[in-house]
Amino acid sequence: MGDAENICANILSDFNIRLVLMTLMHRFRSCLLAMVMIVLAALQAIAETPLLTLTGAVSGGQVEISRADLDALEWHEIETSTTVTDGRPLFRGVLMRDILALAGARGETVTAQALNDYVIDIPMADFHDFDVIAAIYMDGIALTPRDKGPVWIVYPRDDHRVLADMRYDMRWVWQLSALHVQ
Repeated sequence: MGDAENICANILSDFNIRLVLMTLMHRFRSCLLAMVMIVLAALQAIAETPLLTLTGAVSGGQVEISRADLDALEWHEIETSTTVTDGRPLFRGVLMRDILALAGARGETVTAQALNDYVIDIPMADFHDFDVIAAIYMDGIALTPRDKGPVWIVYPRDDHRVLADMRYDMRWVWQLSALHVQ
């Protein structure tokens, strides 16, 4: 093979490598774009999935509250001690009274139910007398069912001496899934 033939062979070889690389890059970008679209769709679905179901004396008899609904409300933070955590965690969420107002709740008592079937009646007055929140985060980390989430009713325990009483401790419902207003 002469020099001209070697040069042509090298050029063709380089061209083929470049063509293969360009094809792989195009396919990689297409796959990456598809994965991003799937993740965005999943996030949208999560935002629209009901976190809480309110029944009873609420608008239409039943209202489902999603993460997107909560995001539309004003968020609050409470740093307080609990009977089940160390120190004073920082909880972040929305006021329970705002959730009840969003659902058009009218009543005297809210029956809170957890994913683990724990049920307790809470006087509606608690949510007006104290800044009780539906916590979604603890110390900046989203709550999951493994760590008392996705929603945990949290009282501002350290702000009001009366809230250190055991009857209020029983109202700290973690893994909250449903509220029945009566």
